Amino acid sequence: MSEAGGGRGCGSPVPQRASWSLVAAAAALCLVSATSVWTAGAAPMSREEKQKLGNQVLEMFDHAYGNYMEHAYPADELMPLTCRGRVRGQEPSRGDVDDALGKFSLTLIDSLDTLVVLNKTKEFEDAVRKVLRDVNLDNDVVVSVFETNIRVLGGLLGGHSLAIMLKEKGEYMQWYSDELLQMAKQLGYKLLPAFNTTSGLPYPRINLKFGIRKPEARTGTETDTCTACAGTLILEFAALSRFTGATIFEEYARKALDFLWEKRQRSSNLVGVTINIHTGDWVRKDSGVGAGIDSYYEYLLKAYVLLGDDSFLERFNTHYDAIMRYISQPPLLLDVHIHKPMLNARTWMDALLAFFPGLQVLKGDIRPAIETHEMLYQVIKKHNFLPEAFTTDFRVHWAQHPLRPEFAESTYFLYKATGDPYYLEVGKTLIENLNKYARVPCGFAAMKDVRTGSHEDRMDSFFLAEMFKYLYLLFADKEDIIFDIEDYIFTTEAHLLPLWLSTTNQNISKKNTTSEYTELDDSNFDWTCPNTQILFPNDPLYAQSIREPLKNVVDKSCPRGIIRVEESFRSGAKPPLRARDFMATNPEHLEILKKMGVSLIHLKDGRVQLVQHAIQAASSIDAEDGLRFMQEMIELSSQQQKEQQLPPRAVQIVSHPFFGRVVLTAGPAQFGLDLSKHKETRGFVASSKPYNGCSELTNPEAVMGKIALIQRGQCMFAEKARNIQNAGAIGGIVIDDNEGSSSDTAPLFQMAGDGKDTDDIKIPMLFLFSKEGSIILDAVREYEEVEVLLSDKAKDRDPEIENEEPSSENDSQNQSAEQITSRSQEVDLVDQESPEESSLNSHPESLSPADTDSAASVFPSEQTSDPTESRETTSLDGECTDLDNQEQSETEEDSNPNVSWGKKVQPIDSILADWNEDLEAFEMMEKDEL
Repeated sequence: MSEAGGGRGCGSPVPQRASWSLVAAAAALCLVSATSVWTAGAAPMSREEKQKLGNQVLEMFDHAYGNYMEHAYPADELMPLTCRGRVRGQEPSRGDVDDALGKFSLTLIDSLDTLVVLNKTKEFEDAVRKVLRDVNLDNDVVVSVFETNIRVLGGLLGGHSLAIMLKEKGEYMQWYSDELLQMAKQLGYKLLPAFNTTSGLPYPRINLKFGIRKPEARTGTETDTCTACAGTLILEFAALSRFTGATIFEEYARKALDFLWEKRQRSSNLVGVTINIHTGDWVRKDSGVGAGIDSYYEYLLKAYVLLGDDSFLERFNTHYDAIMRYISQPPLLLDVHIHKPMLNARTWMDALLAFFPGLQVLKGDIRPAIETHEMLYQVIKKHNFLPEAFTTDFRVHWAQHPLRPEFAESTYFLYKATGDPYYLEVGKTLIENLNKYARVPCGFAAMKDVRTGSHEDRMDSFFLAEMFKYLYLLFADKEDIIFDIEDYIFTTEAHLLPLWLSTTNQNISKKNTTSEYTELDDSNFDWTCPNTQILFPNDPLYAQSIREPLKNVVDKSCPRGIIRVEESFRSGAKPPLRARDFMATNPEHLEILKKMGVSLIHLKDGRVQLVQHAIQAASSIDAEDGLRFMQEMIELSSQQQKEQQLPPRAVQIVSHPFFGRVVLTAGPAQFGLDLSKHKETRGFVASSKPYNGCSELTNPEAVMGKIALIQRGQCMFAEKARNIQNAGAIGGIVIDDNEGSSSDTAPLFQMAGDGKDTDDIKIPMLFLFSKEGSIILDAVREYEEVEVLLSDKAKDRDPEIENEEPSSENDSQNQSAEQITSRSQEVDLVDQESPEESSLNSHPESLSPADTDSAASVFPSEQTSDPTESRETTSLDGECTDLDNQEQSETEEDSNPNVSWGKKVQPIDSILADWNEDLEAFEMMEKDEL
């Protein structure tokens, strides 16, 4: 994503298009004297150093492009570790990510306009000749409509745009006669059959040779597509229509956008990640600005810039208001549920949202752009690159980094908007990291794990199409570029389309579905260029003051805060509140929290939550104190709970017809048999009477020699364990009494003792939430005799039984499923009943008012959507103590398909749906290179 178009003339109305300026880089933004205002905030970079860095970018591009041409061309992409080309079908399949490859020399086409931006006009002319001579668009291969549009169609159109520009200059491309445009038109017609749906949303894939016909096409059976996949077509398709006069392309793209707008969630004005292309039903109802949605928002605003259609701006502003209302939690951008937008859908962010600060610059909303960009930069400084996903406490969630350009893009636009040389230093860091960690003899290799620095044998085409373009433009002055880049708009793949297309071939019938479905608040729409003094106060330290509270947000320690504490002692001022001293019932402490931008929220389940928003602090210094306080709270909790941390356990149903395929994640107990040190316990299950297990069992004969099922509540866990043990049970499973609770949406926890000696309890005890417990209870009702295995990890299925029970298609699918546990910044401490004992240092076995069971909480999984996690928070739980907050690497080290918690094999549809949600999100990120 990017935008080279700028703002309208200051004060001029925008319904009629005016000239666009690159310096503005915003549809409603003018930066008359921004550079002179902001440069005082950081030491300016000399012209010589900028030229040196620009030349370094040129050399890096030559290294990448040259190795592709030498070792890979005409293949689609370079494999930089093995110095050969990646050809579809000749290398092991990588799944959906390979849908970008169509045997059409992808990297060459994607790099065409980059060559011109980098002043490599001779190389550009040679590259165009190679494309015309060698590239075939009629291959029998199934490709992604989305990727083919933004990379290949966009690359051909961008190449055509600059080819005709060079021809007009009279030195190069004098032989050119719109050949690239004719190829683009041919490809456009090949993509049109994908739109043959009742909704107008395109199929996600198409066969270049056979379209969507069966069986030759081997595609056309899909029912779902991502919002970005269907909503990122209008720039390329409209440009193709405007260039050629064939209106059908723009009409199809407009129809898809109209349908997505009509299907938005009306109360929140948000859209989901995945939609059914036939019915229009939302399949995945989470909403954010990252993978699966990102470029849909981008193209609404840019369609207005390129086409001058006010309805696109109205739609974007409506969505943007919802984004800032629900998703933006500065400096974080967290996914929410479209129907319940106050609830977070997950506790991690993906790397694709790094484009959003650049889009906010285009919108003219600078402050949140600076905040989010700075947060991302701090993550990069910690890991050298932006991991594919990271948690709200900035731990690595998915460790890959395929050399994505979105952060460089936002850096470029923030520099153009502010003139702050700080962003030149950020760009310098990106160059240094690429050369130090990603550069290999045959190009640049993607990072397989940002923590270890290991490489992956891939160099995606977008690396050449976008990364070098943005980095070069960041350091280039206007005279360094051979054409006026302000006359062009960048597509999501950074391809250049001329702004004069807005007045060419305007014969498209436009259906304004915006006003028809929503009452628009005119105050939300910027119809004139804002006053620069509002956007950029006459304060040379303005940008720095926004960034400063975020400098230590990623680090576990905050050295500046510590220094200020010492200074405050010397000056006689009262030092900031420390986490170890905090009392939840102290009014003075609560007032200090408010000043630091920290809110204390009492939750219905008995927990207390701390929520910190730096923007709500009384000052930047107070905001920094708040961030330090939150970090201290996490460290303090971790120290208190370290000795009591236990990993999750497994309950595996081994009887017919499950045969070990159902594995349920269970919380352990701090007492009883330790399954990690002893052999697993296997036995049939039986419900205890009374079901709560809080008194002597009336059915000892039923649980004798079996694993007793008990309901949570009304007494201590240890008391339940003693009662079933006295009845002869060999183990116990406590099932949550909170109907609908699940390990997918709530923190797992370990069952704590009762504060007494629990050495008398010899049997293993495990805890299941209601959803997982219902699976066992339903099995008992249907099959009566249900045998389970209690263990520290899931065990292999019995091979003899496996031979008798043939694997189904679902089984095969599930065996390859991988669920990676994430960690949030939510920390569960103790909130005692007694006001006098409400310190955060409370003993983990203390009871909460909500429940007499004592338990210890595990960090929530990546699918967490619990309302208690709706912000980056620290929680105080009357019955919960956090388990080991291990890094993802620990999970991956144990990722044996037979024993890993992340690889469960289950035939239960409801569980499959939950697991597949995260798999779809990961696959979405893999194929969505934005």
